[in-house]
Amino acid sequence: MFTSSSIIDNLNQSEGLEYKKLCRLLKITKKSDKDKLDIALKALEKLEIINKNENDEYTCVKDNDHLVAKIRCSSKGYCFAVRGKDKEDIYIKENLLNYEWNGDKVLVRIIKEGYRRRSPEGIVDCILERSNQILLSKVEIIKNDVYAIPIDDRILSKIKLPKENKKYTFNPDNKNIVKVEIDRFPIGQEEGLGHVIQELKLNNNEEYDTDFVLSKSNIVKSYDLNHIESKKIEQRERLDLTDKNSYLFKSWNSNNSPMLPMIQIEHRKNKNTKLWIHTNNLAERVDLNSKKSLEILFKGFESLPLLNDWQNYLSEAIRNDSEFKFGEKNEAISLCLHLNSDNEIIDWSFHLTLVKCSLIVGSDHIDALLSRKSKSRITSRVLKPVKDYIEDLDKILEISLSFRQKHLLEGKVEIPAPLNKIKALEEFFIHNPVEYSKGYFESLNKEDCQTYLSPILYEANLIWFKHSNQYGLKSAGYISNGMDYVNANEIIKYSEFIDNDVELNEDGNLTFSQVIKSCCDDSKKRILHKLLINEFKDNEIRLISRDLNNDESEKLFISPWTIPGFDFTNLINQYCIFNMIINGKKSKKHNINASNLSQSSNSLELVKLDIFNASISKNLEILFNKFVIDKLNEFKYKVNQYKSNMINIKKVRKAEKLLGNIYSGFILSVQTYGFFVEISELNVEGLVHVSTLNNDWYEYRSRQNLLIGRKSKKSYKVGDAIEVKIIKVDILKYQIDLELT
Repeated sequence: MFTSSSIIDNLNQSEGLEYKKLCRLLKITKKSDKDKLDIALKALEKLEIINKNENDEYTCVKDNDHLVAKIRCSSKGYCFAVRGKDKEDIYIKENLLNYEWNGDKVLVRIIKEGYRRRSPEGIVDCILERSNQILLSKVEIIKNDVYAIPIDDRILSKIKLPKENKKYTFNPDNKNIVKVEIDRFPIGQEEGLGHVIQELKLNNNEEYDTDFVLSKSNIVKSYDLNHIESKKIEQRERLDLTDKNSYLFKSWNSNNSPMLPMIQIEHRKNKNTKLWIHTNNLAERVDLNSKKSLEILFKGFESLPLLNDWQNYLSEAIRNDSEFKFGEKNEAISLCLHLNSDNEIIDWSFHLTLVKCSLIVGSDHIDALLSRKSKSRITSRVLKPVKDYIEDLDKILEISLSFRQKHLLEGKVEIPAPLNKIKALEEFFIHNPVEYSKGYFESLNKEDCQTYLSPILYEANLIWFKHSNQYGLKSAGYISNGMDYVNANEIIKYSEFIDNDVELNEDGNLTFSQVIKSCCDDSKKRILHKLLINEFKDNEIRLISRDLNNDESEKLFISPWTIPGFDFTNLINQYCIFNMIINGKKSKKHNINASNLSQSSNSLELVKLDIFNASISKNLEILFNKFVIDKLNEFKYKVNQYKSNMINIKKVRKAEKLLGNIYSGFILSVQTYGFFVEISELNVEGLVHVSTLNNDWYEYRSRQNLLIGRKSKKSYKVGDAIEVKIIKVDILKYQIDLELT
């Protein structure tokens, strides 16, 4: 189904589109859909967002007064149009929302400029894209009519349901939430219409938790991936490395978890090393020229963990054809790093290869290797069966540790992964070695061998940014921010975790490294890590090209490509590498051929030509553009919300079975309405509401960040050890209520 956003996006990518061509691009064939398109085009013309020229071609109006934004609402009814980083939000009064909902993509017009500290005010003129097609709701009867009342109190509309949906009326004992499909959104004086497609009885019933959390995050649980067929690989010259050992480091337990790359070591003279990273050749298997395939891929850009397995964004056929099968020849797209005796990268090259998996390395292998007292004698029952591979594995671990040490010296920071005490969530807490949405590294952990992949893949992904940028090729990736860009003072001010003898710099700040090292108590350090993590904002995926703006020219980007089975960002970057290897144009003038393009040893700055022909460039433009990048970020945000909420609901489920029990805990944060407490024994957090502190009147002091009693002067601040009782849980809000004992 087309949206206003898809109409404008298609018009933005051309200088003019005839009606028939626009229909083809939007895949509109039915008369009913054409009628809707006609209405949309007329509305966009009246709003002066598009126009029709003398050739009957539709174009976007340049330099109009409309701004693209997303609606963000609070439960109290305050709504803002959010425009992105470093741009001021626009306040929207409720009567000027025009039935937009939280998360909708809209066109906004400013009607009152901001002044002093007040935001500008605006009006929503056009809904580009709805964020909710499915609503989680309670069914209620209002004046003999049946309505769906969204459980998200940021959505300010109710939806009328057919009379037969009366049977789903909300029962607090069952907590029977329903999934409502929208048939018509509210418009003008017309109410929104919908119908119930599923009932979720959540009370003491974990069966529906995954459905509930996915729906709340606006993620479709499954869609038909079988239409994306696996392409047959063409016969191409490949470097045969099957006589050398390759190692697959794997901690994920599910059979359908994202496919991981293999690592290979070649010991050279003078203690130099060749380190190979072999990645699954998905760029050869997925037809990214097919509009049908792209349409399906755009429904889910990323693989995500469920409770027992994974929801993949690629079809099973593609995965089966491209996974590294133990002991068999496998096609790969590989990067060779040349390292000197100090494990510094001195050269690199990209290749199409044939490889063979010699060993699947598990966390038990890593633990045994790092825990053994002597390298000369192999006595461990875990290591004896793999004794022929130990020299290679030792070298890989050495390189990984060396790379990470270099990153830390450059100012990066490690923060350990959060603890997990819920078995169903194990897959959520295993480290993803190409997850860069957070601005810090997870610590290396011998109980999770995938953490040792991270430093190696970080370098491999960083190299693709350097390589692609110098050749003028586009890539998708993240800014690798320094770790000290968050002011630590707000944490230090109210934290009891920091030693007294630390020194601030001349600006009155501490580095993250100093903050972490200054806390010695393990329990307090874990809570301090949580406070630090909350200070980081999620990194967004960016479109990266050589013509960066001046203010970005010095920033370090990272372009992930090494795990294309994980997400679309990795896939399109690998697709660009693949095209560079096989389709890079030769240049007699610069004495550069297609093979040279894959190597770093040439003077890349001499390459001024376009290395792809017009057809390849046009195909890459479809993948590397603002529309796709925006979609990637939208889906990444949903997935991060889903993961967080899935963890939260399972913690609430755990607390649900322990109502009335008393536990020791630490105060995590203090708010005007109470304070949050971590119960260390359970690894769950709950709220002690100020209304339960009935022995005094407590007021919040923001400067000291504490609650203090007016009469008793009893205070509650971050870090205090207290005893609490679990008194209530709310599955719908993922909330645990506590009271002091």
